[in-house]
Amino acid sequence: MLKGTRFVRVATAASGGDDSKTTTEDEGYRMPPPEVAQFVERPQNPSISISPMRDQLLYLMRPPPYPLVSELARPELKLAGMRIDETQNSRSRMSGNTGIAIGPMPTSEEEINSFEHFDGLPDGATLNYVSWGVDARHIAFTVRFAGPEVPETDRAPPELWIADVTTRACRPLLPGRGLNTLFESYSWLDKDTIVACVVPAGRPPRPQRPPTPPGPRVQTNFGGNVAQARTYADLLKDSHDGDLFEYFSSSEFVKVSVLTGEVTPFGSGPAIHTRLDPSPDGNFVIMEALQRPFSYAVPCGRFPKRVWITDRDGREVREVCNLPMADNIPIVHNSCREGPRSINWRPDRPAELYWTEAQDRGDPRLDVSPRDITYTADMHADPTAPGVATFQTDLRYGGVSWAGEGVGLLYESWYKSRTIRAWVVDTDGRTDRAPRLLYDRDYEDSYNDPGSPLSRRMPDGTYLIANVTGSIPESGWKPAKGEGASDKGDRPFLDLLNLDTGATKRIWQCPEDGALERPGSIISDTNGAPITLDTMQILLSRETPSENPQYYSLELNGSDGTLKPRRISDFPHPHPGLIDPPKEILRYKRADGVELNATLYTPPGYDAKRDGPLPTIMWAYPREFNSAEAAGQLRDSPLRFTSISPMSPLVWLSRGYAVLEGPSLPIIGSAAEGVEPNDTYVEQLVAGARAAVEEVVRRGVTDPQRVGVGGHSYGAFMASNLLAHAPYLFACAVARSGAYNRTLTPFGFQSEERTLWQAPDTYMNMSPFMHADIIKKPILLIHGEEDTNSGTNVIQSERFFAALKGNGADARLVLLPHESHSTRAFESVCHTLAETSEFFDKHLSAKAVEREAEVAQEETLTSKL
Repeated sequence: MLKGTRFVRVATAASGGDDSKTTTEDEGYRMPPPEVAQFVERPQNPSISISPMRDQLLYLMRPPPYPLVSELARPELKLAGMRIDETQNSRSRMSGNTGIAIGPMPTSEEEINSFEHFDGLPDGATLNYVSWGVDARHIAFTVRFAGPEVPETDRAPPELWIADVTTRACRPLLPGRGLNTLFESYSWLDKDTIVACVVPAGRPPRPQRPPTPPGPRVQTNFGGNVAQARTYADLLKDSHDGDLFEYFSSSEFVKVSVLTGEVTPFGSGPAIHTRLDPSPDGNFVIMEALQRPFSYAVPCGRFPKRVWITDRDGREVREVCNLPMADNIPIVHNSCREGPRSINWRPDRPAELYWTEAQDRGDPRLDVSPRDITYTADMHADPTAPGVATFQTDLRYGGVSWAGEGVGLLYESWYKSRTIRAWVVDTDGRTDRAPRLLYDRDYEDSYNDPGSPLSRRMPDGTYLIANVTGSIPESGWKPAKGEGASDKGDRPFLDLLNLDTGATKRIWQCPEDGALERPGSIISDTNGAPITLDTMQILLSRETPSENPQYYSLELNGSDGTLKPRRISDFPHPHPGLIDPPKEILRYKRADGVELNATLYTPPGYDAKRDGPLPTIMWAYPREFNSAEAAGQLRDSPLRFTSISPMSPLVWLSRGYAVLEGPSLPIIGSAAEGVEPNDTYVEQLVAGARAAVEEVVRRGVTDPQRVGVGGHSYGAFMASNLLAHAPYLFACAVARSGAYNRTLTPFGFQSEERTLWQAPDTYMNMSPFMHADIIKKPILLIHGEEDTNSGTNVIQSERFFAALKGNGADARLVLLPHESHSTRAFESVCHTLAETSEFFDKHLSAKAVEREAEVAQEETLTSKL
């Protein structure tokens, strides 16, 4: 039993026989069985970062994955959709790194995990925002102190530190000056200069709430204004909340020399700064800040915002935009804010700005052409000149990948038709080169995904689409990678793509057997060196069902397709107590012919013929699709490593259960025919679940009387719906952090765009809360008391439990103190596993099946009397 005076609120409602009762109690945290607890207590491997020169590895040491609940219980302010640690002037509940070390890029087995720690870090420091300087001579990061051993009086805003890569010495760069990291932390202006976001000098004490309210809270809407909003958490409630938000989010900038430590002011003083982004040449900076008036209905990301450009000394040279409150963005896919958005620097120019503006006022329901226009403006030519219209799209703008040499890839997409288009465009404004369509495809169609071009790092730290030179006779070839999805599983690939012709050449693909190999980034791009087909090096991850992913440096010989892999990591197996549980990807069909798939896991050593059917846990998350063809595609690999995290259903393999993970539960509509997926949500959900259960029963693995269903968030919504509408399939359900009453999310949820008033029947039919009277099988509801996710406020579980209890259902509600949408604290994770283990053992055991049969027989006899 865990020590301490921490409690979990638990409510239980039971029905049937002499055991009928309702209880409410505060329980201490519990530990799960040892075979399950092993997954919680495992250490974390370090993160690895490759230096810009590609010759060294930075190792970021990580703490245990789950902090104690006492850390989550620390005071925090809930303001404008944020949770703020006021003593550290940062986001609350931040994780971090416990140390940094550096070593060579391994060229031999002996050099793997060969590293030296940096000197000078204070004991107990937590590191965040770690980044390389552009020339790899220095590493910057922030230092703060956190953890249960740190008293509140010793906590303060983080400080900016610098590490010398050559000497491995660390030192504070702004001693005694705390950073404000709510929105920004710092940015490299050049290799020797950093601009840091600091708490304003001489800041007075925080505002105090007046003893009595100044007056009533008033909100108004008039003139036919339509301002729909999701059910956001932690919004401002009154003017005092607004004062607190402004106080803690206001910051100012200083410029500091990495070499001398000289500090100078930067910019125009305190503001609610949310962005600091230097141009590639370091001579200009994009600045953003939030402004009053604030809103009580939407989070701070929708507040009025100003964007402007400064020179490298912080003097303003251009205002890009001054945007009003964005509280009326339509709650439909492809909607966006009015005015300039996606404001960035072109990576192929020293200081050229680009941004996009919607021509449909951000409302995709309006029929306009073009829908978006992208503008550019060269700061060196004339910082005040109007933007030049450079690209336009008829679908919603989706970004630009810049290739240099006057070429780029322009993307646009549309949700209703699941369309994505890529255009080869001229980026220099020449009118003699019209945009050329590279592809126009259904982005749900994984089997025909052509992949995406690889980028390379340039000497100034920017990234451009890589260009391969050398033995290729044609010009314009770009390396591209993709997942290589197929009906046999993923087979990642490397292609060469010719942007001039659209032609492709396959130069490598993962073998069908052996290991799953995934190409990552190019690592042979030091100092702008040419990338040749014969010497190109790629970061590669490699895994098998029993071997956890490791990193390799892969040298490709393009002339004959041979590979020279060199291992650069050696991470230990994350759960040596359960290595390589048997698994199989199943392919089967729904009753209407839709192709489905799932992954079936069984305990090590299990034999169906010898051991017979097992109790089985089905854990799933439904998805919407626009076609049956896309819904039936396989998006997995039989060679994928079986990774078991503590909150994964696979932990129950250690308890002798079979686990059916991720069965396809597609909810299919058709935009072309005007058919909304959710109008037949229940019918399609039940059909998919029935097909999955029947398949594992047919294989002799699953006892049809001992199947439990579970899920998280929308998966919890699914599990409770299945218990209501398919009780013949499942003996019990576990629902974590779900939403059960869709009338509490009236302006849409998940992928549903219609409001409650536009589709009342759909909202009602989909809500398990409305069917609480027909739920007779046991259900375990687990929810964090501080859930911040839009749509899954803890009231969803509280009211659903009340409805179940009021209708005599067998239900248990567990509320986890201080937890949000995902469970984080060590005690909470352990307690969740203990509750779930006990629940499944109770309701999926052979005795539970016998007891259920006896109750059913008694009810039948009673009905005949």
